[in-house]
Amino acid sequence: MANLTINGKTFDVDVEPDTPLLWAIRENIGLTGTKYGCGIAQCGACTVHIDGVATRSCSVPVSDAAGKQITTIEGLAPENAPHKVQLAWIANDVPQCGYCQSGMIMAVAALLKDKPKPTDQDIDDAITNICRCGTFQQVREAIHAAANA
Repeated sequence: MANLTINGKTFDVDVEPDTPLLWAIRENIGLTGTKYGCGIAQCGACTVHIDGVATRSCSVPVSDAAGKQITTIEGLAPENAPHKVQLAWIANDVPQCGYCQSGMIMAVAALLKDKPKPTDQDIDDAITNICRCGTFQQVREAIHAAANA
């Protein structure tokens, strides 16, 4: 049994200690905004915040996440208003299919927390999520828009 704090709520999940956090979030807790992409921490579709750090949840065992503060896309804007990154995403027409977007938004929110006015190089270094639709130019524009919001 693992005790996880996700989006400010505590959950007891009955999983093996080496179960990837992604599966506990999706299958045991029912928060499906965090997506499965590759399973090897390369694509970023599964990005969540663990203690404020953007982390690819497919490669983190539940045992490593226990006792830490986990935030998913569902908890990014707890006051039921879109986060400034989500607003910038909409204004800049970022999503195409949308599958990778929750992970991308989580990575960008962490970047802006650490670097409120990121340079293009900061963006290149921090945002390594993959978008098969190829909306990377819109992503960059949206990041700058959110930084100026």
